[in-house]
Amino acid sequence: MKFKKIIKILCIIFLCIIVINIKSIFKSFYPIKYEEHIVTYSQRYNVDPCLVAAVIKAESDFNGKAMSNRGAYGLMQIMPDTGLWIAQNMQLKDYKVEKLYDNEINIAMGCWYINNLNTEFNGDIDLVLAAYNGGRGNVQKWLKNKEYSQDGKKINNIPFGETDKYVKKVKTNYKIYFKLYGDKFKVS
Repeated sequence: MKFKKIIKILCIIFLCIIVINIKSIFKSFYPIKYEEHIVTYSQRYNVDPCLVAAVIKAESDFNGKAMSNRGAYGLMQIMPDTGLWIAQNMQLKDYKVEKLYDNEINIAMGCWYINNLNTEFNGDIDLVLAAYNGGRGNVQKWLKNKEYSQDGKKINNIPFGETDKYVKKVKTNYKIYFKLYGDKFKVS
C-alpha cells in the first residue's frame, strides 16, 4: 500500500516537472538558430520572425548547407534563378549562387522574398507560402482558374500535392513558433 502511494507521488512530481518544462521541451524540437539574422532581416523587410523560422524549419530544418534534390540552396532553400532575381532586386553586389550558403545572406534574401510575395498577394499567407514553394506564376494561374479559386483572390484548392503539404506544414510550424517565441519577438 505504501509503495503504491510513493509511486503515485513520484508520478505526480514527474508530471509537474514535465508541465513546467513543456515549453523547453518543445523549444528543443523547434529551435530558433540564427536568431540574430532572423530578427534583423524580418524587421528590415517587415516579415514576422516566427514565419521566417517556420519556413526555415520546413525548408532545411536549420541546416545552412542543405541542398534540395531540385537544386535549392541553404536555410531558406532558394533556387539559383530566384536567388539571382532577388539579388538583382536587392542590388546585392558581387552575387554568386554560392552566397546562398551564407546563412546571413540566405536569410536576408528569404525575408526580402517573403516581403515581396506578401506585397503581391496582399498578405494572404496561403498564397505567399504556395508561391514560395510552387512559384508565383503558378499561384497567379490558380487564382484565375475557378477549379482552384472561386473569387480570384483566395485559393480553395492547391493542385500541387507537394505545395499543399508545404503550406500546411509551414502554417503548423508557425503556430508552434508563435506559441513558443511570439512573446519574445513581440508578435501580435
